Amino acid sequence: MARNKHPEETVNLILDVAYRLFMEQGYEHTSIQDIINHLGGLSKGAIYHHFKSKEDILVAVTDRMTADSNQMLADIRDRSDLSGKDKLKMIFKQSIGRPVQDEIFTAAPNFSNNPKLLSSLLHETITEAAPQYIFPILQQGISDGSIQTEYPEQLAELILLAANVWMNPMIFDSSTEESYRKFMVFRQMLQGFGLDIVDDEMLNRLQELASIYQKNK
Repeated sequence: MARNKHPEETVNLILDVAYRLFMEQGYEHTSIQDIINHLGGLSKGAIYHHFKSKEDILVAVTDRMTADSNQMLADIRDRSDLSGKDKLKMIFKQSIGRPVQDEIFTAAPNFSNNPKLLSSLLHETITEAAPQYIFPILQQGISDGSIQTEYPEQLAELILLAANVWMNPMIFDSSTEESYRKFMVFRQMLQGFGLDIVDDEMLNRLQELASIYQKNK
């Protein structure tokens, strides 16, 4: 049965099942045995041949979801009809507006209990998302006059670390009210750089995601 599949198909099967269970039950409430029970005969040994732990499975599931997000970032980065500032606003709007965000915040993995996932998030933010997507947009904004900064590389890192880490309730277990205050500070910080790109609609959406997390954690 599943053990005879091509390794890539086996990995995809494990990730498909794990993703569905994480979304339905939450990461913290899903065990390796739960995953095995939905794999149509795949053994525990076969799972551990590909993944060392449930945490490794979560990292792989997240990486697969991140690939879709990165494509969205690349599409916006490469548009020729928007200023740098407008691209930043569109990135934030589309990133938090995607329906998959509801699923991620419903699964509600606790980053403090999953250091490998936190490390993966930090690595992806600093070594991939900031330099590959946000930095080029800031450089364009400097050229077209819509963004003013002498340090675009560092500003790119600061913006994403604040958005992906500091404001992430799954890392600091922030209440909805605490999350709202962080969102307001983030908005004010960007305004200080001349980037008035977080509007009320985005703030409401961020509050909605924080509420989903608190409800399902």
